[in-house]
Amino acid sequence: MKKVVLFLTMIALLSVAAFAEGGAQIEAPSGILIESSTGQVLYEKDAHQRLAPASVTKIMTMLLTVEALESGKIELDEMITASAHAAEMGGSQIYLAPGEQMSVRDMLKSIAVASANDACVAMAEHICGSEQAFVDQMNQKAQQLGMADTHFDNCCGLDSETHYTSAYDIALMSRELLRHEEIRDYTTIWMDTVRNGQFGLTNTNKLVRFYDGATGLKTGFTSKAGYCVSASANRGGMELIAVVMHSDSSAHRNADASGLLNYGFANYALIRYGDDDAAPEPIPVVLGKEEQCIGEITDDACLLVNKAEAQLIEKQIVLEPVLTAPIEKGQQIGTLRYVKQGEILKEVPIQAKYAIEKRGIMDIYSEVLQSLMMR
Repeated sequence: MKKVVLFLTMIALLSVAAFAEGGAQIEAPSGILIESSTGQVLYEKDAHQRLAPASVTKIMTMLLTVEALESGKIELDEMITASAHAAEMGGSQIYLAPGEQMSVRDMLKSIAVASANDACVAMAEHICGSEQAFVDQMNQKAQQLGMADTHFDNCCGLDSETHYTSAYDIALMSRELLRHEEIRDYTTIWMDTVRNGQFGLTNTNKLVRFYDGATGLKTGFTSKAGYCVSASANRGGMELIAVVMHSDSSAHRNADASGLLNYGFANYALIRYGDDDAAPEPIPVVLGKEEQCIGEITDDACLLVNKAEAQLIEKQIVLEPVLTAPIEKGQQIGTLRYVKQGEILKEVPIQAKYAIEKRGIMDIYSEVLQSLMMR
């Protein structure tokens, strides 16, 4: 208990010192803070500097694993056999023996919680046939995400001259990983077990236990990389990602990360179009098989603002007065506007919820005939 109190006290004191001026400031040489749903950068310090990421690399490994699960390529209960290569990884590990079998679920848990290098390589080989083929896929995914400062040489973060990334790129892949809700089932675990309860796991990310609202994500350390972390947390529906690289100690790393998160939650608010807001009115449809078109607002209908301005923001819905069939599903039929004192801050399309076909000659003839018969 004394260790817990001491840890919390140290983090609090370091955070207060680093953010005493009311603005964001970190001791580490590189870092960034972003809001997850919008991707908006709230703070950055040398965020494009190419540095060794250590085990923060495993964010990409977990991302490709989750994508393989969602595509049906692998299943959580599927058994993976550890190769001799996987078993000899060393470093952070769960001590897989060559030929030992473990489920995808327990492998993913071991990666997310215990940062197990051997589990990473076993997963990589199982998904792509070899670690190198998996690493090639990691680099392809990095390009797709716009990670221009990144090159991976391995799937677990071992130091190499050409294995590097940046705080900005880590934020990009962290944001992409957090799009997959199920990953939080693993990254929020503080303590758990594998091998039928015989082998204990404790999360390398202490913020999971000590930071309110923490959702992950991954720590890292090597002598070359120093102490690194991508720390995510959600409060009131707003999720922030704080990345800190090359800190000189785990205490300073955690203080910088929690300080960045505190700064974000204290100063910013996420405004959403939610259930309490009025739904768009149905729009009349001319020559359609349906008389009205229902609109829906896309998932990215949110605006990040300074908390001091949140009460000044209005939501305005502007719809087409009438529509003419045919109408395609997803067709823009209006606009949601976020407005502050007459200034439009953001516009979000309102889309047709379903397609509406145009009435043909026979449809119109049938309606006229039915009307005549009812007289």
